[in-house]
Amino acid sequence: MMNCQCQCKCKCTLWAIIAAVVVGVIAAFLQITGMITVTPAFLWVLLGIAVVYLAVLVVASALSRGENGCECACSALNALLVGILGTALFSVVLLALGVVATSVLSAALVGLLLASFALTLAGSACYVKALTGCGC
Repeated sequence: MMNCQCQCKCKCTLWAIIAAVVVGVIAAFLQITGMITVTPAFLWVLLGIAVVYLAVLVVASALSRGENGCECACSALNALLVGILGTALFSVVLLALGVVATSVLSAALVGLLLASFALTLAGSACYVKALTGCGC
């Protein structure tokens, strides 16, 4: 794939993780208070987005296999993969369990789902930034 020695001094991935945690905590709080509701259609959409992101990432990684890129792409790629797989996992779990508006477990799972999705979006921005060389 790439030169993944991960000796970069980029802070993009750290900021992506912090933003994802903030989004997850806010989403869990709003879910437990009943301000937002999560429908099965929303969960299916997030699962579809995660699957498409994973397919695009596999194709992009296969096409850039021989190139030496910035080492920051390694940490951004790891954050992106964690976000994609977390989004797919938590959406499937919530589809299987069902979402109860006042359940603490549902609120925690919704928070983890939206934190994973936020990490997917922020991680993809960091990955594109690292591939173009803007952050290195």
